[in-house]
Amino acid sequence: MMPAHVDMSIWTGRIDSLEGEAGRRWHQVIRPLDAEERVEGVALVGFACDAGVLRNGGRPGARGGPVAIRRMLANMPAADGLILRDAGDVSCDGDQLEQAQAELAAHLARVFAQGLFPIVLGGGHEIAFASFSGLATHLARLGSPQTIGVINIDAHLDMRLDTRATSGTPFLQILKDCEGRGWPFRYACFGASRFANTTALFSRAEAAGVDILYDEEMHVSRMDAVVARLSRFLAGVDHIYLTIDLDALPACVTPGVSAPAARGVDMAVVEAIIDAILASGKLRIADLAEMNPAHDIDDRTARVAARLAARIAMQTAP
Repeated sequence: MMPAHVDMSIWTGRIDSLEGEAGRRWHQVIRPLDAEERVEGVALVGFACDAGVLRNGGRPGARGGPVAIRRMLANMPAADGLILRDAGDVSCDGDQLEQAQAELAAHLARVFAQGLFPIVLGGGHEIAFASFSGLATHLARLGSPQTIGVINIDAHLDMRLDTRATSGTPFLQILKDCEGRGWPFRYACFGASRFANTTALFSRAEAAGVDILYDEEMHVSRMDAVVARLSRFLAGVDHIYLTIDLDALPACVTPGVSAPAARGVDMAVVEAIIDAILASGKLRIADLAEMNPAHDIDDRTARVAARLAARIAMQTAP
């Protein structure tokens, strides 16, 4: 379960040699992360995993997500001062999901310790428990305030009861982890669908104090209300973990996911939420879940994932 060797051959693309440094793209500036290096910048970490989706009855293919997103990121323009490192992938062998989650969490804790901001590329939404655990491990070592706010842009609450971890259980796992640590559980699900979650899930979320904003409420005409709701959540936490399930967007925009949305949230709204979170200065880690290239069309989903990852990376540049 050790992180795979970083495959830098993925990082190829257009070179505008006449433009000089102002014409550089991601594939020209990214470097493999040296385990001994300490640098401020952005580290990409992949989670090549289908196990959680398969356990949850979804359609497989998310294992190929990290490579698909990297390929779309390769030609992104490199903002001035942007430091990029590729920290490789954690891969899940067969059904060994719990081990893969533990390895990803440990790998992310090491990335944090090196001074980098992790953007994690999935992989199914089982990625969420590992991303949270990596941040929690890092903060516990620092002894810093432990109020982590989890913001999930998603059609699904993913707090399902099950006998083992799946892509539908990560936020219930986070709840139990917080209880074990004696930490408050702060979870907001923006984009939840009334038609994609059972009464049991909504009842469990209500009992846990989850802040839910429904997909019908997240319209560009209501952006002021959405941002105000987000601002109230941000004010009550010290750190933010942002997870974006690509199935939160309309199926025509992101067809390459495990469970396409019947309605979805407009891209403009998702980007506005990202910008507001970044402006708070509290974002510590972000991930993109459910990228499924096996069902993508014209790389639409991979392009959306790459744009969102690049938006986050460019605004976290030192």
